[in-house]
Amino acid sequence: MDSVATMLRRARDAYEKRAWADALELLRAADEVTALGTDDLERMFWSAGMLDRDPDIVAAAERLVKAHSDAGRDDRAAYWACFHGSRLLALGEQGRATAWLQRAQRLVESFGRECSTQGYLALLAAQKDLRAGSDETSAAHARQALAIGERCRDIDLVAFARCVLGRALVRQGRVEEGIASLDEAMLPVIGGELSPVVTGLVYCNLIAECRQVYALDRSREWTDALSAWCGAQPQLVQFNGACMLHRAEIMEMNGNWPEAIAESRRAASSPVAKAARDNTIAGAAYQEAEIHRLRGEFAAAEEMYRNASRLGLEPQPGMALLRLMQGRTEQAAATLRRVLATTEAPLSRARLLPAMIEIAIAGAIEEARNACRELEATASRFATEILGAIASQARGEIEMHDGNAAAALGHFRAALAIWQRAGAPYLEARLRVLAGQACRMLADEDGAGLEFDAARSVFVELGAAPDLDRLNALARPTTSSAHGLTRREIEVLTHITTGTSTACSNAYPNCAAFWGNDKYRNKDLERRPNPLVAARFRHC
Repeated sequence: MDSVATMLRRARDAYEKRAWADALELLRAADEVTALGTDDLERMFWSAGMLDRDPDIVAAAERLVKAHSDAGRDDRAAYWACFHGSRLLALGEQGRATAWLQRAQRLVESFGRECSTQGYLALLAAQKDLRAGSDETSAAHARQALAIGERCRDIDLVAFARCVLGRALVRQGRVEEGIASLDEAMLPVIGGELSPVVTGLVYCNLIAECRQVYALDRSREWTDALSAWCGAQPQLVQFNGACMLHRAEIMEMNGNWPEAIAESRRAASSPVAKAARDNTIAGAAYQEAEIHRLRGEFAAAEEMYRNASRLGLEPQPGMALLRLMQGRTEQAAATLRRVLATTEAPLSRARLLPAMIEIAIAGAIEEARNACRELEATASRFATEILGAIASQARGEIEMHDGNAAAALGHFRAALAIWQRAGAPYLEARLRVLAGQACRMLADEDGAGLEFDAARSVFVELGAAPDLDRLNALARPTTSSAHGLTRREIEVLTHITTGTSTACSNAYPNCAAFWGNDKYRNKDLERRPNPLVAARFRHC
């Protein structure tokens, strides 16, 4: 059996190598023989934290508070009481968390001079404000924490405060300033200067905010960095699940759908940190559901959306879009109206509004117009390129509905250029379909054919069966006599299959009777002998 000295030497070596399980096991073994000193207790606390071992985290934190209090180090005792309370908050143990945080506050006061724990307590207040949507107050608390961190030379506090400040600024619409603060927070992370848990927290907060404002380049960049950091720690438990989910989202955006599903399943089955387990599994289910929906695997998508919902995640807008694809338009609209009615944060609403426009444009055009105006206002306020592309596409769809094909095409082209740069082939292909429709409305069949062909190759490669079916229906020659339809009937069908029914009724008054109600429309059309007509109207 190794001596205590040997065990401690090996434990410290394992800790330096970030072999957290080995370090924790050796420290516990040494501790059974001789009580650890504060430096090794701190190593035990961080090792347990990276492994999500709550009993060890709690035990180490309580011993650290007592050890430092006994030594008359109220500043250090306050520091560990604060971290202990923070962990309990993450676990949802409000009562115990409040007690420990109150103790931290009391120790700070008894210390009598400024210490970094004052900054950590301000940072907790900043995070609470951020969750409540009080962004300006959150920024003020984060600045207070940052100033204390700089005066106390606590680099963990400085980096984390910059991170929270960046998030608060972004949510105020000060995106450039906020992203700059987030980037600066990453400098000590890249340099390996922060404690292990704070490193992971800064990574996750930064990526979450970049996703929120569609800063895709930075999301990719920092997700790669987080992946490398996690990959260098084979025994790591904390942050691994979140990292895999981020990777799955990037893979979906890049068009690597099978890999995205595989990564989502890895995230769901990984030894995820207890505090984030349900969120991670729910996020993985939603991610997988989205790809099943786009492939036309509706039963699998439905099951995954329901799994996400059971774990507490609102499965929207994906499930509403599934209902739209199933022809249940009213249900899709009702669901999104309900979710929008309870969603206040502009960036959260911006994730729902494009789906609301897509669903409402066929039968509730004023609702679609209102959603478009709100989306444009949000894009103007937050001024990120991708949000601008999303708003531009929405405006184009409204213009096309109103018969303004040239204006619509301009919006589609502007959005297309951005999605091409972003490297999002599916979204690019969807825009090409819209651009092709606009070209067709301008009697440019060659232009329409080019856009449709480009979109088709992407849908085939991705296996996006519903989009491919819809595109094939749209792209059929409009002058062929084999189907027995006139050009006008083909144009009517194009509007129908693309959901622009009101535009159709405006452009072709004789068809207006079709749009009275769904029953009348389908009944009338299904009487028509042409199978193409019947099939297309059943699709509607």
